Amino acid sequence: MTGDGEPGCCSDLRGQEKGWCCRRETLREAPLLGDSEGLGLAPHLLGVQMEQHASHPNEKAKEESNAVPLCRAKPSPSFINLQASSPPATFLNIQRTKLPSGFQDVHVMVFVGFGFLMAFLQRYGFSSVGFTFLLAAFALQWSTLIQGFFHSLHGGYIHVSVNSMINADFCAGAVLISFGAILGKTGPAQLLLMTVLEVALFGINEFVLLNLLQVKDAGGSMTIHTFGAYFGLVLSRVLYRPQLEKSKHRQCSVYHSDLFAMIGTIFLWIFWPSFNSAPTTLGDGQHRTALNTYYSLSASTLGTFAMSALVGERGRLDMVHIQNAALAGGVVVGTAGEMMLTPFGALAAGFLAGTVSTLGYKFFTPILEAKFKVQDTCGVHNLHGIPGVLGALLGVLVVGLATHEAYGEGLGSVFPLIAKGQRTAMSQAMYQLFGLFVTLMFASVGGALGGLLLKLPCLGSPADCQCYEDQVYWEVPGEHEDAAQGPLKAEEPDTQA
Repeated sequence: MTGDGEPGCCSDLRGQEKGWCCRRETLREAPLLGDSEGLGLAPHLLGVQMEQHASHPNEKAKEESNAVPLCRAKPSPSFINLQASSPPATFLNIQRTKLPSGFQDVHVMVFVGFGFLMAFLQRYGFSSVGFTFLLAAFALQWSTLIQGFFHSLHGGYIHVSVNSMINADFCAGAVLISFGAILGKTGPAQLLLMTVLEVALFGINEFVLLNLLQVKDAGGSMTIHTFGAYFGLVLSRVLYRPQLEKSKHRQCSVYHSDLFAMIGTIFLWIFWPSFNSAPTTLGDGQHRTALNTYYSLSASTLGTFAMSALVGERGRLDMVHIQNAALAGGVVVGTAGEMMLTPFGALAAGFLAGTVSTLGYKFFTPILEAKFKVQDTCGVHNLHGIPGVLGALLGVLVVGLATHEAYGEGLGSVFPLIAKGQRTAMSQAMYQLFGLFVTLMFASVGGALGGLLLKLPCLGSPADCQCYEDQVYWEVPGEHEDAAQGPLKAEEPDTQA
């Protein structure tokens, strides 16, 4: 029964099982309803209240088989309609509602996962977590404006919603990836200027890829990981410090700092399926993304442990490998996650990503600094750069194999242009490949420009002998200088970033 005592149908699968029907009344625990790109009203303004009644078993089975729970309600002042063009009888589709839990998972990853993952330096824990907090909070606001101009500007207003909040978190994630490449070598003023530039370029690159080229990149292998990694790496190259050896004694971890970093790894690992699936189409596409990420992460963890033992001294594991390379599986399926990758494909991709990432930390990171003069503090090239490029190439392969028989009616939700006949699978794959090159171009040019701006002396970068040290910018309670800390005053000329 509806709120007016009229026959109606249940609006919740759990309500169907228990025989609930809905009233048009306010319930503060209800999820956000309606078009995620629409008005974006707060969740506490919307909702339904349940009332139990006896339902006929045949009717109940029929509703469950349709898998589209609906609730019909007459227009009334107490009923809020998010669809301005909706007919008088409004339908609330609970299964197609963007749940706030996805946003919360992504939010935790950005502020807790990334922050603690970078807390491995023995004297830079305050700065790793604190500056992550600062940059992410600033990036969320700036990104809401930048992405709003490109995606949700209507009638002179930027429309915000849960989707826009999730996209802002994605942009903040790209900024924090770049931050990892220059961790410990820059001051807060430099980092804020980097955020201003990177957020703007992130929005432009995302608009070109997703709107103009119409590429598929739900989990951000290209737009988030590849862009953030190579923006930061080029930035680090421009800010190269030849005398950074003065702070080498602080560029290492201790037992408790590695333990804190592992906490960040666990948070990222647990919530990564939500990260990749949050922007995907509700239904089969979102389920595929979560499953593929789930299996890929599991396989990358196994690959990381195996390879770390193989290349480690006396067969012992390296905590740096476990903290980082185990997460490469989430990066590598960012593009292809919502596609027909299959569980076996996800396992194979994850295992490859974990193996390659571990080898990168063991062998390629020293070469990167010695030969290319790129001082990559957190090894973002191994966790985000290489897996991001591999994920983009995996997406090219899976897109090229897409057929109507494989996707059925779901082809339109994953590849709308192929379903409409406007593109072939091969042409869409070529657009995906071109999108990777566009991302690398934006990241490289933006990183080079950002590096030149961050070299301005007025921004106050730390001296070579003061890098990786919290006391430069923080009040550190109960601390005194010792051999591990080293002197903070400059005793000889330093190179300035």
